[in-house]
Amino acid sequence: MNSPTTPQSLRQSPDAAGFFGNYGGVFVPPGLEGPLAEVREAYEVVSRSHDFIEELRRIRRHFQGRPTPVYHAARLSKKLGATQIYLKREDLNHTGAHKLNHCMGEGLLARYMGKKKLIAETGAGMHGVALATAAAYFGLECDIYMGEVDIAKQAPNVSRMQILGARVIPATHGLKTLKEAVDSALVAYVQDPVNQIYCIGSVVGPHPFPMMVRDFQQVVGIEAREQFIEMTGNLPDIVTACVGGGSNAMGIFAGFIDDEVELHGVEPLGKGSAIGDHSATMTYGREGVIHGFRCYLLQNENGEPAPVHSIASGLDYPGVGPEHCHLKDSGRVKYVTATDKESVEAFYVLSRNEGIIPALESSHAVAHAMRLARENPKYPRTILVNLSGRGDKDMDYMIEHYGTGDNYAI
Repeated sequence: MNSPTTPQSLRQSPDAAGFFGNYGGVFVPPGLEGPLAEVREAYEVVSRSHDFIEELRRIRRHFQGRPTPVYHAARLSKKLGATQIYLKREDLNHTGAHKLNHCMGEGLLARYMGKKKLIAETGAGMHGVALATAAAYFGLECDIYMGEVDIAKQAPNVSRMQILGARVIPATHGLKTLKEAVDSALVAYVQDPVNQIYCIGSVVGPHPFPMMVRDFQQVVGIEAREQFIEMTGNLPDIVTACVGGGSNAMGIFAGFIDDEVELHGVEPLGKGSAIGDHSATMTYGREGVIHGFRCYLLQNENGEPAPVHSIASGLDYPGVGPEHCHLKDSGRVKYVTATDKESVEAFYVLSRNEGIIPALESSHAVAHAMRLARENPKYPRTILVNLSGRGDKDMDYMIEHYGTGDNYAI
């Protein structure tokens, strides 16, 4: 959904076949080609419609509570040195994360197309909660596919989805996490593409989903750029966000992509570099195809998707958005990693010093900002972190495994 504020480089991508450089495209069974073409054609029409755009703006303002603020984490910054850390507060977006930005857009598109049901996968549960919210708002049915491991780990979000009226359907094969949830959702979509629409949860999947989700999420970057300049008179030196599939990162990067600003994507290194111990796709993956698109992919010796791990359920995916892959190859974005241990520390440090409990996903980006500040404590610069979600969903897990954080004071 391009607008006059959309950077020119984003207006020019992807190409007509859905490729960002070498990545993206449509690699799906014949049964899905028609439904995907229907979604693409409908989106191309409504994304240029004044009525659609105005209704989405009204929803964002009056239902979601946008714009979300940019916040100067002054106390944390002072403890770390001269670096000033700012947070784009997507945790204050309705439902507690950035996911609603594209879910309300997808729900509005579904209503335009006459669909009766929204279906999707979820890992940490935030996309599932957001889509269940959109379904309730638009009066649609909703099925959410979620790995059994994540259902147990993210029980509060499972309850939220059910209260909102969604069916939570467990994925019981393989590792029983996010990849398997995507598998299950795609199978369900093939079975009835007429009455339901697959609302993918990130900038992944076959064309047009990576483009469509990015377009809906760019509101984060457009807001943040304007707010940061208003607050400081300048652009930030560095903009950083966690990267699993990559929707929150593409959302905030979109606002700064044509500026002389460093963009850092932070992947989950988990427990280490061994296969199965991390989800650092950009760092350790190679080109492959998963879930209908080409991207960097963590693979085993047989070329199949490798097992992955992250303390953050929303980041444990072996692939990554195709636009991120292109941005890596072009050198425009620097992709780095943060471990489980570093992210746990960031979770507690931000909570204790700023009164903000971050999602474990977002904690990866906070950990990277803290690392940069500590590496050169006398160097004055500004870092804008996309705080993509709040940590309510993670509190029970964190207290059970790490306590209340008394050992993480700085």
